[in-house]
Amino acid sequence: MNGGIFATCIGVGVAIGVGVGVATGNLGLWLSLGVAIGAGLGTSFGVAMAPKEDDNKNPPQRKNDGNR
Repeated sequence: MNGGIFATCIGVGVAIGVGVGVATGNLGLWLSLGVAIGAGLGTSFGVAMAPKEDDNKNPPQRKNDGNR
């Protein structure tokens, strides 16, 4: 996928902003709010889904491995 989660979130934010803006008659306000909300969500999802530094060093451990 070219663009990733950030571009997808901005696109969804713009679409919702345009829909609400047309419905309320204030397209400028809602379009800019949609872009801002989409950028915020895209950034937070991108940070949450980014691989951590030690992911390659430590493989995932089973929670119930019975070694207590």
